[in-house]
Amino acid sequence: MKKITLLMLFISFTGILIAQQDSAQATNQYGIVVERHPLNPEDRSGILTFESADKSYKLWLDNRVYVDGAYFFDDNAYNPIGNGVTIRRARFAVKAILHENWYGEVDLDFAGSQVEMKDMIIGYRFTEESGFAKNLSFRIGNFKESFSMETVTTSRYVTFIERSLASTFAPSRHIGFQARKYDDYWLLYAGVHFADLGGYEEAELSQSHNKKQGMDEGYSYTGRAVVRLPLPEKEMIFHIGAGYSYRTPKTSWEVSDAWRHSTRTMSNINRKKYLDTDDIRNVESRTLANIEFVAAWKNIMFQSEYIMSTMNGTDLNQVSGVTSSTADGLYAQAAWLIFGGRYQYNSSEGEFTKIQRGRSWGDIELAFRYDYISLNDFDAKIYGGGANAYTFGLNYHVNSNVKFMLNYSYADHDRYANGKENLNIGYDVNGDLTKDWSEVDATKGTPGEQFGFIQFRVEVDF
Repeated sequence: MKKITLLMLFISFTGILIAQQDSAQATNQYGIVVERHPLNPEDRSGILTFESADKSYKLWLDNRVYVDGAYFFDDNAYNPIGNGVTIRRARFAVKAILHENWYGEVDLDFAGSQVEMKDMIIGYRFTEESGFAKNLSFRIGNFKESFSMETVTTSRYVTFIERSLASTFAPSRHIGFQARKYDDYWLLYAGVHFADLGGYEEAELSQSHNKKQGMDEGYSYTGRAVVRLPLPEKEMIFHIGAGYSYRTPKTSWEVSDAWRHSTRTMSNINRKKYLDTDDIRNVESRTLANIEFVAAWKNIMFQSEYIMSTMNGTDLNQVSGVTSSTADGLYAQAAWLIFGGRYQYNSSEGEFTKIQRGRSWGDIELAFRYDYISLNDFDAKIYGGGANAYTFGLNYHVNSNVKFMLNYSYADHDRYANGKENLNIGYDVNGDLTKDWSEVDATKGTPGEQFGFIQFRVEVDF
């Protein structure tokens, strides 16, 4: 009798444990019953991915580490330039598709020994096979505005170590709302965006302007349109695109009514900003316009853009009678995959994506880019400088996750590129170095900083 009683107690106790275990598996941390679906883990070209059998749920990692270094040939330069090695990017991102239609993304960068917010996205996509909703999607959060093919292309797939000089005009990530619609032959983006809150300094400025001045956050209307002619049977693509953005002052600006154009010369190692307008005061609005021309045929590609930035205001830069000022720039680049690889085009975003390597051991890419930029407007007494630059690139695409990059660049700045009068740009009549463009004696040396440099990158994406 005791044995039977003990056995019954054991069975009851075991049943309670099993029930508790089943209950724990079926509830979340708040004790709420939840749906459960098994996930299939996979390595998809080196990216860890979890997906349900019905494809309604998918989660994957998108991490990157770039180690960059640069050596500058500054023997004849007017300003010494420091060589170095750095962690250019250290990104950690988690992305997910939820309930088939919804999308979420968290993306952080740890480079520079600080945390910076990159993409923080809530998205919705229609999954209809036909009708107006086909290939229609929306997103809200912090992400890149839809302007400039080079800027919206992820750094994983850009051809050169740093983007062009003209990319300084293109807006990057801002809080906002965006819609996208595409088909085989066209692509449309439209969005409204607000402050730049990605970095600590920008977030602090925005909060300070709100608190002290009661300043509105500011807004931007940004759109991009692409018309393309895909010829898959010939492994060819033609792409013509255009973008436009209307922008008002934002709380994340350092000075609430001033805009500043500035950029480093295609290097994150050299921290000097030769090209710099300083703060241009009395800016009421800013407009951006660009045009893109892209073509690819098998293992050859060409990409180019022209961008124009126009500032509008009253007594712009505190010069009576000046109500607008324009700066512009362009780049043109070509590349060749030597061992038969293929350039691949992402129709849903209007940009090049990961290449298809031509050999089992990888592929080698040769590339060339020409850059031009001008931040000068003499009528508005804006002397931000201008430059021409030439870059040769050699890339080794080892596999789907690893890439080695080597660039040689030569930069030729004009006499106005003095970094807000902080950098030497030539010699005066006495043979002394000067930062004042009006005092440069061209007989004692070409005005404007000129130098060449070599950069390398070791990149892993996982």
